[in-house]
Amino acid sequence: MKRALDIALAVALVPFAVPVVLVCMGAIRATSPGPALFRQARVGSGEATFTCYKLRTMRTGTGDVPSHEAPASSVTPVGAWLRRLKLDELPQLWNILRGDMSFVGPRPCLPSQTRLIAARRAHGLYAIRPGITGVSQVQGVDMADPERLAALDATYLSDRSLRADLRLIVATAFGAGRRDSVRQPPEPRGEM
Repeated sequence: MKRALDIALAVALVPFAVPVVLVCMGAIRATSPGPALFRQARVGSGEATFTCYKLRTMRTGTGDVPSHEAPASSVTPVGAWLRRLKLDELPQLWNILRGDMSFVGPRPCLPSQTRLIAARRAHGLYAIRPGITGVSQVQGVDMADPERLAALDATYLSDRSLRADLRLIVATAFGAGRRDSVRQPPEPRGEM
């Protein structure tokens, strides 16, 4: 049932998403050098890696690091806007159609995030597909706290249902949670 919902919802959204993605790609290319589409290896179901697609929100050359480890200055002005509106996630509809992802599940992490991978493995989270949104995303918990994130995402395993998925999708669409955080520069110290 979950896979059928994913496919039906993705197919219904694609005609609306494509023009939005094209406009966003134009804005990205017009305001910062580099490709508009961002591809990155992520860990999916069964701990298999897949290529995750997003609209690029950071400057090229930022490095292959989780968002919370990237400096805030690496986010472009257009990227900040895309993140705020969560439009950078639209290309992941392709990942859903391919079967790499679901609308709801734990956010896919990088292969280098070994602590998070181990915590998710311990909670049995690799039995399901990663998602565009999930319990931890809606509650505003990011990947900077791997154990807490995995424990919170694991609550979804016992509450998986069509109703739970729809509740999380609607909450995300109406702005629940927050975008992936970036590393903020330290506060300047005043002279004493």
